Amino acid sequence: MAKDETYDIIVIGGGVTGAGVARDCALRGLRVLLLEQGDYNHGASGRNHGLMHSGARYAVTDPESARECVEENAILRRIASHCIEPTDGLFVTLSEDDLSYQQTFVKACHASGIKTEVLSPSLALLLEPSLNPQVQGAVRVPDASIDPFSLTLANIVDARLHGAVTLTHHTVTDLLVNNGRVEGVRAINCRTGESQEYHAPVTINAAGIWGASIVRHAGIDIQMFPAKGTMLIYSKRVNQMVLNRCRKPSNADILVPDGAVSVMGTTSDHIALDTIDALRVTDAEVRLLISEGERMVPSLSSTRLLRAFAGVRPLIASDNDPEGRSISRGIVCLDHASRDGMEGLITITGGKLITYRKMAELATDLACSKLGVEVGCTTATTPLPGSENGKSARTNYIASRKNTAANRHGSRSRQIPAEDTSDRTFVCECEHVSVGEVKYAIDQLHAIDLVDLLRRTRMGMGMCQGKNCSCRIANLMARLTGDTAQAQQDLNTLLDERWKGLKPIAWGQILRDTQLTVAIYQGLCGLDKAIAGRKEGQP
Repeated sequence: MAKDETYDIIVIGGGVTGAGVARDCALRGLRVLLLEQGDYNHGASGRNHGLMHSGARYAVTDPESARECVEENAILRRIASHCIEPTDGLFVTLSEDDLSYQQTFVKACHASGIKTEVLSPSLALLLEPSLNPQVQGAVRVPDASIDPFSLTLANIVDARLHGAVTLTHHTVTDLLVNNGRVEGVRAINCRTGESQEYHAPVTINAAGIWGASIVRHAGIDIQMFPAKGTMLIYSKRVNQMVLNRCRKPSNADILVPDGAVSVMGTTSDHIALDTIDALRVTDAEVRLLISEGERMVPSLSSTRLLRAFAGVRPLIASDNDPEGRSISRGIVCLDHASRDGMEGLITITGGKLITYRKMAELATDLACSKLGVEVGCTTATTPLPGSENGKSARTNYIASRKNTAANRHGSRSRQIPAEDTSDRTFVCECEHVSVGEVKYAIDQLHAIDLVDLLRRTRMGMGMCQGKNCSCRIANLMARLTGDTAQAQQDLNTLLDERWKGLKPIAWGQILRDTQLTVAIYQGLCGLDKAIAGRKEGQP
């Protein structure tokens, strides 16, 4: 066991909320340690449709969540502009929908402070030609598309710039409890197997759906209701505005333009807590998303699917509603000292991607009150690294028709090596990822394997789904790190990860492409034999 370390705050979870907490604490001058069991965005923060809510979706059914969204929407446009493409959104009424609901919807939006504009069907079709021509009505709202990977990484970068220590692939195995107080955590380095204790007077549990198992180490029970959401990615961008069905929130009623693709979502099904690490996209979910998507945008019927994926929302029941019959999508901040008699432990959960900053502020305010620190929150006014100039690189996407390093990293893309011709060479043509950007991701964004690189650069996330670029990036990683065996193993892991998203939709051309990938990496490169040989201890 390594030497113990002491901090002011320990943050558990490296999703967008944990990253936001680490940043807020670091900006207030606190010594912060963040521990993440996988990579940043390992959980729900990396498994969503990238919608930056205006709050309109919740205006009728959950006004509190709607107000949280509209307030944070305005803040993120100021501090995280390089992560956002301000597309605006349409809530559309189709022929099978109740047109009278539009009036209820608009009234609820106004009550929550959400700007709306009622459009005629002809104007809606002019703004968004992909829409079903039988559309009966439309309402324009300030929705947008946001890149969750860039957003989380920008928070991590700023936290580290202000002194925070962030460790990925470190699983918390226990809370250190002494006389009714959590005094730290015990964690294991998943790569080395080394166990270590970390101490702090306050631990903030921002582990999302895994948060229930974290507090259980202190004998505390939180009633979490995991809500699985399945989404589809289409191979091209068919819509330029975020599209929502103008009805009460339901399955398969959102289509989000995300760079070069469109994301259809989402389903919502409660699942057992012990299944969250083994999610499986079902045929029924895929069929539902396809059929509902085609009703809103008919051209989806002839648009190739790229992959399917699922995430888990961390919904939490209130103490007065242990059965979860009226769960809100709002923010939940639990002080376990007052709730459970366990000092030094805070849980921040619930909410949505767009409300992460407010969640972090609430948790950090509470932590500061326990530490006697009287420093206010500045995250609402301090731009994230990459957005210092206040301009959105993503407004150029429609004109350029391509993803760029500037879209992913904003103003910090100037730090990407580009002096040599080799550094400017693309290793992933689909997403325009250069050798220099891979170097930047390793040196500045702490990528240690190929899946890490995927989340930081989008390499392998384009049309070929890694078929063309995975091998060359593995080779580049081997040259940069000097560890050929690890790069080979990481290549196998990356291809397995890509297969998970292809399997639920593997028919027709997609299946043929997948078989080609297998032929390349197993038949030509012999990757399966190489991995098997290493496992048996062969050279």
